Amino acid sequence: MEGNYIFCSQDETSGLPLYATTVGYWEHQIETERPEGFPDYQLHQVLDGIGEVVVNGKACKVEAGDVFFLYPGIPHSYRPLNQRWKVSWVSFNGREADQMLLFAGISESGTGRLKANTLIQSLEQMLTLAMDNDQEANLERSKLLYGLLIDLKYQLLSPSYSDQEFDRVKPVLQYIENNLQRPLTLTELAAVAAVTPQYLCRIFQQTMNTRPTEYINQQRIKRSKQLMFQHPAMRMYEIAGRVGFESSSYFGVVFRKLNGMNPEAFKKLHGLVP
Repeated sequence: MEGNYIFCSQDETSGLPLYATTVGYWEHQIETERPEGFPDYQLHQVLDGIGEVVVNGKACKVEAGDVFFLYPGIPHSYRPLNQRWKVSWVSFNGREADQMLLFAGISESGTGRLKANTLIQSLEQMLTLAMDNDQEANLERSKLLYGLLIDLKYQLLSPSYSDQEFDRVKPVLQYIENNLQRPLTLTELAAVAAVTPQYLCRIFQQTMNTRPTEYINQQRIKRSKQLMFQHPAMRMYEIAGRVGFESSSYFGVVFRKLNGMNPEAFKKLHGLVP
């Protein structure tokens, strides 16, 4: 992808609660210094190389897989530390911008790290939209921006992570995905990661922002919804068993806790009652 820079016309989008102002990508990001900050919020994703970000006098190194956030009016600078520093970014504003960042777990200018070292899909889509600065393209960019900030909540690692700890958790996530249909114990999951159950709970909380049992229940409920859509006539006790719940009553309790309604109400809401 070649470097590009898109100024988004705000004639139609500035009234939205969240809208993109610029989107860009540089094969080699140049040094940038803004002692008075920038008027919009900014999200940068580092794709290759190493750079340094300085916010309010605090310097942080950022490399592939890292992101950094800059709030409006906050003094900052950033510069490459090697010959190839690939950076993509989106600038945005709107009355809900601050709340959307808070939803993603971001409350101030600073750095973060993504769980996957690939260009954020919605940001890539913003960059690959037609270069035309027409109303349709800019509305689409703002729509993609909304999705990007929602996705960040699940793509950002906890600030207390380490690469080694996340590497230990990844095979556990895959093991859970492959074995949702049966009971899973903490001891069993810890053995997959070759750690103690206590240590697994700690690194799981740090990297996934939840406990292993909560994560398992979330994945089971997600799969139960898929089964409801694929097999509308399937009984609830059958679905509960297929996703690893030992009783349909407990399945109903967990489903209500995560969705605010019981499974039958969910099916009715989505027209899945045969």
